[in-house]
Amino acid sequence: MNKPRTFIDKLFLVIKGLCMGAANKVPGVSGGIVAFVGGFYEEFIYSLQKINAKAFKLIIAGRFKSFYRYVNGSFLTLLIFGMLVSYFSVSKVLDYFLEEKELYVWSTFFGMILGSIYYIAKDFENWTKRTVSAAIIGLLVGVAISFLSPAKENDNLLFIFLCGMISVSGMTLPGLSGSFILILLGNYVLLLVDSVNALYDTLAEIVQGNFSFVNNSIRLRTLKILVVFTLGSATGLVTLSHILSYVLKHYKHLSTAVILGFITGSLGVVWPWKKTIFKTDMDGTLYLDSNGKAIIVNYERFLPNLENFETWWALFFILFGISILLLLDWYGKNRKRMV
Repeated sequence: MNKPRTFIDKLFLVIKGLCMGAANKVPGVSGGIVAFVGGFYEEFIYSLQKINAKAFKLIIAGRFKSFYRYVNGSFLTLLIFGMLVSYFSVSKVLDYFLEEKELYVWSTFFGMILGSIYYIAKDFENWTKRTVSAAIIGLLVGVAISFLSPAKENDNLLFIFLCGMISVSGMTLPGLSGSFILILLGNYVLLLVDSVNALYDTLAEIVQGNFSFVNNSIRLRTLKILVVFTLGSATGLVTLSHILSYVLKHYKHLSTAVILGFITGSLGVVWPWKKTIFKTDMDGTLYLDSNGKAIIVNYERFLPNLENFETWWALFFILFGISILLLLDWYGKNRKRMV
């Protein structure tokens, strides 16, 4: 796991981090799927699992190099760097295309998830009564989550911390979208739009030498919410990684079957042909976020119209999404010869 990485390895790891970050921000798409299909899911979980009492003892003793090696620091640093860059670049590009070409974006994601199902299932040969049952349970849970109704926004700091712990599951559990979970909890806009924009604006002002934000109570409250959410996410990430590393070690076939069922069930969330349902008041007036955008609360799905020219483009992008996964599979098989 701690073997030397070539420049190409490091570059691809940052790119995978970019993909994970973008996927985590899109409702219905799981960063865990990127990790699973990219072939680094187990290394990701086991590296996080190394953040334990021994790691903290190394820090306290001032043995930072030993700590870095122990937690597979090179891997985590490059991956997390890619995720952070994604939140302020790739994810904003993704936001633009979701607004302008929503059908094609969802079609691409739908194809990628179809491809990931093939990717996971093609080499899984341990089908028994137990694994089939596990896959069915995962499927039913995935479908059930897809059709839940969202709650109202809640900025209580304890609830924000819990949101962080729960939402980070999208990074550790393939098929479970952390951003979609935040929609269900009612805090997607607050935590992944408003708070991120507040941080971006604050950093931009600091670079310009403008510190007026210290007198902006709303901005400070939003930044406090972001800090609590980040702490909750870090806590959930480490906690879940310990649980998942144990599960993967002792119940690998069952967990793979559950993941396969869960990803299949999540297809309902990213179904391309759907009508967006916005948050409104009793008079039908739209609720807007801090950027003046209508707040999405759910989707109404329908079957595609084959007489519509856009439908055929959408089908093309589904095939494009599938091809991305096939290329990743090809890259994984030929990686050693490439480097």
